[in-house]
Amino acid sequence: MEERFYREQEIARLPAFLPAATYNLAHTLLARARQCLFVPIRSLQYMAVLDAEEFIFVDSQNKAWIELAWQHFRPQARASLDERVPFEVVHYLPQAAETMKRLPGEFHQALLLLADRQKPDAPATILELQARTKPGDKPR
Repeated sequence: MEERFYREQEIARLPAFLPAATYNLAHTLLARARQCLFVPIRSLQYMAVLDAEEFIFVDSQNKAWIELAWQHFRPQARASLDERVPFEVVHYLPQAAETMKRLPGEFHQALLLLADRQKPDAPATILELQARTKPGDKPR
Protein backbone atom coordinates (compact mmCIF):
# COMPACT_ATOMS: atom_id res chain seq x y z
CA MET A 1 0.00 0.00 0.00
CA GLU A 2 1.24 3.47 -0.83
CA GLU A 3 0.28 6.70 0.89
CA ARG A 4 1.04 10.14 -0.55
CA PHE A 5 1.33 13.34 1.42
CA TYR A 6 1.72 16.88 0.16
CA ARG A 7 3.30 20.02 1.62
CA GLU A 8 2.49 23.68 1.23
CA GLN A 9 5.29 26.24 1.27
CA GLU A 10 7.17 26.27 4.58
CA ILE A 11 5.81 28.97 6.91
CA ALA A 12 8.23 28.63 9.83
CA ARG A 13 11.17 26.55 11.02
CA LEU A 14 11.81 26.56 14.76
CA PRO A 15 14.31 24.79 17.02
CA ALA A 16 12.87 22.44 19.63
CA PHE A 17 13.76 19.54 21.90
CA LEU A 18 12.09 16.14 22.16
CA PRO A 19 12.21 14.34 25.51
CA ALA A 20 14.49 11.31 25.45
CA ALA A 21 11.66 8.94 26.40
CA THR A 22 9.62 10.03 23.37
CA TYR A 23 12.55 9.97 20.94
CA ASN A 24 13.80 6.58 22.14
CA LEU A 25 10.35 4.97 22.07
CA ALA A 26 9.59 6.38 18.61
CA HIS A 27 12.82 4.95 17.21
CA THR A 28 12.32 1.59 18.92
CA LEU A 29 8.87 1.26 17.34
CA LEU A 30 10.17 2.53 14.00
CA ALA A 31 12.93 -0.10 14.04
CA ARG A 32 10.32 -2.82 14.59
CA ALA A 33 8.22 -1.45 11.73
CA ARG A 34 11.32 -1.23 9.49
CA GLN A 35 10.53 1.49 6.89
CA CYS A 36 7.81 3.73 8.30
CA LEU A 37 5.41 3.78 11.20
CA PHE A 38 1.85 5.15 11.36
CA VAL A 39 0.88 6.44 14.80
CA PRO A 40 -2.75 7.48 15.32
CA ILE A 41 -3.08 10.33 17.80
CA ARG A 42 -6.76 9.88 18.56
CA SER A 43 -7.02 12.64 21.17
CA LEU A 44 -6.13 15.22 18.51
CA GLN A 45 -7.58 13.38 15.50
CA TYR A 46 -4.13 13.39 13.86
CA MET A 47 -1.89 10.81 12.27
CA ALA A 48 1.86 10.80 12.69
CA VAL A 49 3.95 9.12 10.02
CA LEU A 50 7.50 8.35 11.07
CA ASP A 51 10.46 7.42 8.92
CA ALA A 52 14.22 7.62 9.39
CA GLU A 53 14.37 11.25 8.22
CA GLU A 54 11.35 12.97 9.76
CA PHE A 55 8.06 12.69 11.60
CA ILE A 56 5.11 14.26 9.76
CA PHE A 57 1.71 15.09 11.20
CA VAL A 58 -1.56 15.25 9.28
CA ASP A 59 -5.02 16.27 10.47
CA SER A 60 -7.84 13.75 9.94
CA GLN A 61 -9.80 16.48 8.14
CA ASN A 62 -6.92 17.18 5.74
CA LYS A 63 -5.48 13.69 5.39
CA ALA A 64 -3.09 14.27 2.50
CA TRP A 65 -1.68 17.64 3.59
CA ILE A 66 1.20 17.81 6.05
CA GLU A 67 0.49 20.38 8.73
CA LEU A 68 3.87 20.19 10.39
CA ALA A 69 7.00 18.06 10.42
CA TRP A 70 9.74 17.31 12.90
CA GLN A 71 13.07 17.15 11.09
CA HIS A 72 16.84 17.13 11.53
CA PHE A 73 16.95 15.17 14.78
CA ARG A 74 20.40 15.36 16.34
CA PRO A 75 20.68 12.55 18.89
CA GLN A 76 24.47 12.75 18.61
CA ALA A 77 24.29 16.14 20.37
CA ARG A 78 23.31 14.49 23.63
CA ALA A 79 25.82 13.06 26.10
CA SER A 80 23.54 10.24 27.32
CA LEU A 81 20.46 8.36 26.19
CA ASP A 82 18.26 10.05 28.79
CA GLU A 83 18.93 13.59 27.51
CA ARG A 84 16.47 15.41 25.25
CA VAL A 85 17.12 15.47 21.50
CA PRO A 86 17.33 18.72 19.50
CA PHE A 87 15.35 18.92 16.27
CA GLU A 88 13.50 21.40 14.04
CA VAL A 89 9.74 21.92 13.82
CA VAL A 90 8.60 22.92 10.32
CA HIS A 91 5.18 24.56 9.97
CA TYR A 92 3.36 24.16 6.65
CA LEU A 93 -0.15 25.31 7.63
CA PRO A 94 -1.19 28.30 9.78
CA GLN A 95 -2.70 26.18 12.58
CA ALA A 96 0.61 24.31 13.17
CA ALA A 97 1.69 26.64 15.98
CA GLU A 98 -1.53 25.94 17.88
CA THR A 99 -1.24 22.19 17.25
CA MET A 100 2.32 22.15 18.62
CA LYS A 101 1.06 23.23 22.05
CA ARG A 102 -0.48 19.80 22.67
CA LEU A 103 1.27 17.61 20.14
CA PRO A 104 4.43 16.50 22.04
CA GLY A 105 2.49 15.17 25.03
CA GLU A 106 -0.29 13.58 23.00
CA PHE A 107 2.25 12.03 20.59
CA HIS A 108 4.09 10.43 23.51
CA GLN A 109 0.83 8.98 24.87
CA ALA A 110 0.00 7.58 21.42
CA LEU A 111 3.44 5.95 21.23
CA LEU A 112 2.93 4.35 24.65
CA LEU A 113 -0.43 2.95 23.55
CA LEU A 114 1.07 1.58 20.34
CA ALA A 115 3.99 0.01 22.23
CA ASP A 116 1.60 -1.59 24.70
CA ARG A 117 -0.38 -3.14 21.85
CA GLN A 118 2.80 -4.54 20.27
CA LYS A 119 4.07 -6.40 23.32
CA PRO A 120 5.16 -9.91 22.39
CA ASP A 121 2.84 -12.71 23.48
CA ALA A 122 5.59 -15.30 23.90
CA PRO A 123 7.55 -15.50 27.14
CA ALA A 124 11.16 -14.40 27.15
CA THR A 125 13.92 -16.97 26.90
CA ILE A 126 16.89 -16.75 29.24
CA LEU A 127 20.16 -17.93 27.80
CA GLU A 128 22.77 -19.38 30.10
CA LEU A 129 26.23 -18.14 29.24
CA GLN A 130 29.34 -20.08 30.18
CA ALA A 131 32.48 -18.20 31.15
CA ARG A 132 35.43 -18.82 28.87
CA THR A 133 38.25 -20.74 30.41
CA LYS A 134 41.94 -20.51 29.65
CA PRO A 135 43.98 -23.63 29.08
CA GLY A 136 44.80 -25.09 32.48
CA ASP A 137 41.89 -23.37 34.31
CA LYS A 138 39.46 -25.52 36.23
CA PRO A 139 35.83 -25.31 35.06
CA ARG A 140 33.47 -23.61 37.53
